[in-house]
Amino acid sequence: MIVVQYLRSIVFIVQMYIMLAVISVGLFPVALIGRRDGAIWVCRAYCKWVCHSARWIVGLRTEIRGEVPSGDVLVASKHQSFLDILMIYAAVPRGKFIMKKELVWTPFVGWYAYLIGCIPVDRGKRGAAVRSMLARAKDSRMAGGQLIIFPQGTRVAPGVKRDYKIGAGALYKQMQQPCVPAATNVGVFWPRHGILRKPGIAVIEFLPVIPPGLKVSEFMGRLEAEIEPASDALMAEAGFVAR
Repeated sequence: MIVVQYLRSIVFIVQMYIMLAVISVGLFPVALIGRRDGAIWVCRAYCKWVCHSARWIVGLRTEIRGEVPSGDVLVASKHQSFLDILMIYAAVPRGKFIMKKELVWTPFVGWYAYLIGCIPVDRGKRGAAVRSMLARAKDSRMAGGQLIIFPQGTRVAPGVKRDYKIGAGALYKQMQQPCVPAATNVGVFWPRHGILRKPGIAVIEFLPVIPPGLKVSEFMGRLEAEIEPASDALMAEAGFVAR
């Protein structure tokens, strides 16, 4: 049975990248004509395709819980694999990401990241990266929508602990907007590395809003205290047992 699931996973991954090229190139005129709105529509269409195809090829269903943020907010999410990126973007209406700088040069992904207003960050420069991120976040050309950040700075496997980075707190302080934390269990089914995609229900849960105006230290403590237990609960629900 595991062999069959591996074969299905390979088929799924191959078609996912083929469709990335097909949708990105085929619908690029929509992105150019519609500018940011057009690019957002194309990106959300691709994300929804991957989520739907995961269900019928590898048996991995996706579920969104909680109130989906629709206004001008900061979304701070647990990050376990590529799937949580896709699920969040398919859910929110006008999303854009804080993303690592290297992705700017990735075919197809880099084009659309620029068009939808993603903010590239050089994670190796730390303090300079935070200053650059804050400066770009002020760009009125891409104002509005849901700015999505992964406060741990990278994908974190289920059961692994990693510190929350100050970048999320700096954005929260500068933007003076509500923050919506998000928890997930996607890494149980779609790991950071490897081919196997497991059947089950991958969940993104949008948690209660953290209002603006808190001290950065208070905000960071509250963010971690809400995301981590909620993610642990979702992973336990999915059958994950920490070693």
